[in-house]
Amino acid sequence: MSRPWEKKSSRYVAHYRIFHLREDICVSPRNGHEMPAYVLETRDWINIIPLTPDREVVMVHQYRFGTEEMSLEIPGGLADPGDGSMLEAARRELREETGYDSEEVIKLGAVRPNPAILNNTCHLFLAKNAVLKYEQSLDDGEDIRVELVPLSRIPQLIQEGKIVHSLVLNAFYLFDLLQRER
Repeated sequence: MSRPWEKKSSRYVAHYRIFHLREDICVSPRNGHEMPAYVLETRDWINIIPLTPDREVVMVHQYRFGTEEMSLEIPGGLADPGDGSMLEAARRELREETGYDSEEVIKLGAVRPNPAILNNTCHLFLAKNAVLKYEQSLDDGEDIRVELVPLSRIPQLIQEGKIVHSLVLNAFYLFDLLQRER
């Protein structure tokens, strides 16, 4: 039976704007050997599915440095220290990235993006009856194009490999489960 590893020591290796790299020296409960484990500490993230009254999903196209390609996604990002809650963070990201807003935001769930190396959680939301109310307010590192996609096309876009971001897929999976429960 698997057991938690003992952490003997911990030190920070590097500090960056969006994450800190930590090295832990851990002891295997199976063989007693020590080994280093590396953890990226970062704030929690949010992703939000904005659904318009016409059942269109407000999607965003943006460049992703890790894969060096454009990605079709839903709005999302890091929660800010000033956000009062994850729901507030989700509405803020929605407004900033798309200009859309909604008074009907519900939590779909939460997932751990990669518990092997990340310490954070991604909170997933649905914004019902999202409407365009504002101008985009993008960060310096963002260049986002908004596209309205009929909800009925989402499964096809996933099957065709046009939507590949795992956290976006998680959000649509939880949204689908919500729809089945009704």
